[in-house]
Parts: sequence; C-alpha cells; structure tokens
Amino acid sequence: MPAPFPGMDPFIEGQAWADFHARLITDISDILVPNLRPRYAVRVEERAYIEHQSSIPEHVRETFLVVHEHATMEVITVIEVLSLGNKRAGSDGQREYLTKRESILQSAAHLVELDLLRGGQRLPTIEPLPVADYFAFVCRAYDRPEAQVYAWTLRQSLPTIPIPLNRGDPDVLLDLQNGFTRVYDRAGYDYSLDYRQPVQPAFAAREAEWIAARLPS
Repeated sequence: MPAPFPGMDPFIEGQAWADFHARLITDISDILVPNLRPRYAVRVEERAYIEHQSSIPEHVRETFLVVHEHATMEVITVIEVLSLGNKRAGSDGQREYLTKRESILQSAAHLVELDLLRGGQRLPTIEPLPVADYFAFVCRAYDRPEAQVYAWTLRQSLPTIPIPLNRGDPDVLLDLQNGFTRVYDRAGYDYSLDYRQPVQPAFAAREAEWIAARLPS
C-alpha cells in the first residue's frame, strides 16, 4: 500500500526514525554510486559519542555519507541526514554534530544536510528560514557562506536536490521523493506504523484534520 501522504510520513518521526534513517542513508548511497563511478566513491561512515541526557550514559553511533574522489580519496561532499539527537537542544549529540558541521564548513568539502524532522531545534543559519516542515541545505564550498535552501511542507512531495562534486563536473541530481517511496515500501511502513497513535510532535488543528482525512478508516 502506498504512503498516505504526498511526501514525508509524519508518523515515522515518532515511531521508526532510527530505522528510517539507516535505510535512507543506504538508499541514497545506492542511488549515487551508478551516477558517480568510476571517478567518485561513496562510503557510509560513522561517528560515535556518549549521550548524557539520562542517568545512564548512552553510546550513540550515527551514520552519514561521504563522496570521495576515487583516485585520491579526498573528501568531496558530505551528506548528512539529521538525527533526533542532532536537534535535541543542549544535548551531546547536538554539540558533536555542530562541531563536525563547522569543521566541514571550514574545509574544502561540500555539505548537503537533510532535515526531515519536524521536532527539535532547527540548527543555526545565517538568515531566518522560511516557514516549512522540512528542509534540505546544499552548501557548496566555493559559495559559502551562501547555501541553497529547499523548504517544503507535509502537503508537498520531497524535492530533487543537487549533489555537488568537483568544479567542472556536473551535479548529480538526487530525487528525494523516489528515495523516500522506496524506503517506505521496502520497510513495510504501511502496515508496521501505528496510524492510530497521535503524531509526534503534534500538529495544529487544521493540519491534524488534513492528516486524519488521509488515513485509512
């Protein structure tokens, strides 16, 4: 059964985010490799930290993608899908991510950042963001501090965004909607998500009514 929404499914955030994050990272890699070989290699990489938000410290591992120039293994582009911990205000996860983000922005690498979470604290930007539920940022090394901002709401499909490479090489286009649809179908979210539960974080009344109207009875 297809997803009941035109783009992101807001029920994933509160029920299956870790699973979705892992599947989406893998799917994006699978999409990119045929379009980047043999000049570039795509690797799933990992960072680890200890989160102290509860009485028992938690060891956390987060994955992200790195596009390398194959001949030199130089880092060309880093692709991040934000996690719940990255957006939790004052958390170790947020501090770790902001440190990593600043390091990338000070380097010669491009950064592509996907914020597919409505909840949590939006990460800092130079200019105010438009009103939207979801964002994608394409920060080209040679255009900084400017960045391309893609913003959309729950009622819209996910955009197609460019993945920048070395100067002289054309961008590779990443169709986020197709990626989301594949992940949704392969994960079986149509039956494994509990659509009887309230959406977290909650919507205002008008959007909540729209969501309810789209769900199977």
